[in-house]
Amino acid sequence: MSTNIGQLVDRVYREYLEPMDDLTSYTTLNEGSELSASDTTITFNGDLLTQEEEDAMDAGTIIECEQELMRCTSLDTVNNTVTVVRGVLGTEPTGHIVGKVIKIAPVFPRKNVFDAVCDQIKNLYPTLFAVETKSITSKTGYIPLNGSTDNHLVAPIKAISQYTDFSAGSDETGTVFAGVAVELIDLPNPFTYTDGDGVSQTITYSNNGPDNVKAIQIYNVNSGHTVFVTFKKKFVTPASENDTLATIGLEDEYEPIIMAGVAAQLVSGRDIPTATADYISDQMGTSNFPVNSASSIRNSLLQYQRALIQQARKDLRARYPEPVTVNKIAYT
Repeated sequence: MSTNIGQLVDRVYREYLEPMDDLTSYTTLNEGSELSASDTTITFNGDLLTQEEEDAMDAGTIIECEQELMRCTSLDTVNNTVTVVRGVLGTEPTGHIVGKVIKIAPVFPRKNVFDAVCDQIKNLYPTLFAVETKSITSKTGYIPLNGSTDNHLVAPIKAISQYTDFSAGSDETGTVFAGVAVELIDLPNPFTYTDGDGVSQTITYSNNGPDNVKAIQIYNVNSGHTVFVTFKKKFVTPASENDTLATIGLEDEYEPIIMAGVAAQLVSGRDIPTATADYISDQMGTSNFPVNSASSIRNSLLQYQRALIQQARKDLRARYPEPVTVNKIAYT
């Protein structure tokens, strides 16, 4: 099963940002205190806090539940409740179920880590790219592509068919796949066309990807033949922590690349806890990218990330060589 973004965020905390012996103070939503998006009073589990940690939730302190940040306005230590302003610092008020963790004054808010993961995924292209293969039935003229993330397609890498005769009505196939010339076309978004049954169809993309509808033109192949087209594709920006690496086009091997970039992005230009700095330095030493001083933590992380990217790029190019392209037509 593919890793999801939430698990990747957890791994960034575990391997870079939060040493096990220096975790951020936390408690949980207490039994019977499920929080709606509009509730402003939180009942917390006081048994998980020292008196000092509990007092830290006084007015002005920022606390976190999942990706939402809240500002404390008053604390009741008798009833273990805290009154808060919801959804501060650009986060969204959402519902939280009983037992969810509440972090007190988080150094690295989860929303910041999630946003950094999204930034690092977007920054991988064009050095690295996703790959998707589609089975397309040839026909005269262009063929609109209406998959939910097809606007992220960039260029065909390879197009092949098992058919040995591309003439009209032929159904002869062989054991050797033949290369086919194809072209990826950008169309306006939304795009309206008439399908083979004479019915008007409209394709609209409303995701965060490129604002184009994609179509493909298959050359020198009559209608009715199956062509397998492999596309280079931009990574899809995660919409939530439930999105999996597979759905956004990432291979599991890219996890260390993203994590190193996230850590570098979050420690850049700021003072970080000594325990975190030491923890990251130990991780870099294990990876043969030693940190010589606190100021070079970010540089070591970026050097490590670049080395991982270079290796991943070599592997990707070996598997998917660039096709010969003439006038935007790919000959594979």
